[in-house]
Order: sequence, then structure tokens, then C-alpha cells
Amino acid sequence: MNPYAAQSKAYKESAVLTASPEQLVVMLYDGAARFLRQAQAALQEQAWAQAGERIGRGEAIIDELQATLNMDAGELSQRLQAIYVFCKRCLIEARLERDADKVGHVVRLLGELREAWVHVAGPSGAGVMARHQPAAPGIRA
Repeated sequence: MNPYAAQSKAYKESAVLTASPEQLVVMLYDGAARFLRQAQAALQEQAWAQAGERIGRGEAIIDELQATLNMDAGELSQRLQAIYVFCKRCLIEARLERDADKVGHVVRLLGELREAWVHVAGPSGAGVMARHQPAAPGIRA
């Protein structure tokens, strides 16, 4: 491993270990969007295997977001769960139909959720929307 890659990996690990729960959620959204944009590009290039693998990684992150929801927190958690289920359904359809636009729709939805969490993760809103309960060591991006 070259020294730059090792530094980058160490930086990412440090960022995850020192992040607030809200910041971890933002990181998960970032990871999902990155994989899904890669899937979108692969679908457009007709690289079906790569697209499927990238969609799978995006789905795994959505699964993690869904698994960390605190369902005792009320209506907001239920709405987030419904959005995640919808996103997963869109991705299944995108994979079956080889439809990059459906992946793009999920990217846009997750982007909107990400922006909301960015506001929550900021200094004035920390903890207000803490409906997820992510654990730092379990993050897979």
C-alpha cells in the first residue's frame, strides 16, 4: 500500500471514530450516493456486473440506515423507514430493468435526506433529529 493510501485510510477511520451519531448518518448517505452514482454510470455503460455490485453496496448502506432507526422515536422514524423501503424497491427495479434513471431517483431522495441531516449535525441542531442509532465500528462504506 502506498503511503498516500495509508494516510487516506487512517484519516477516514479517524473521522468515523470521532464523528457524532448525526455525522455518521451523513457519512452513510454520502457512501450510498457514491456507490449509486457509480452504479448509474455503469448502467449507462452497460457494465451490468459492476452496476449490480454497486447497487448492492448502496442497498447495504440503506439496510444499515434502516437497521439503526429507533422505531420507538415516533412518526419520523416510521416515515424514514418507509422512504428506505421505497428506495430499496426502486433499486431492485433498477437492477431488473437496467434503468439508470431509477437509480438516479434514489440518489436524489437520499440527497434530500442527507441535507436534512447536515442541518441536524451542525452545532445548533445536534441531536434534534437523532432517530438513528449508528455504532461507529459497524459502519461499512
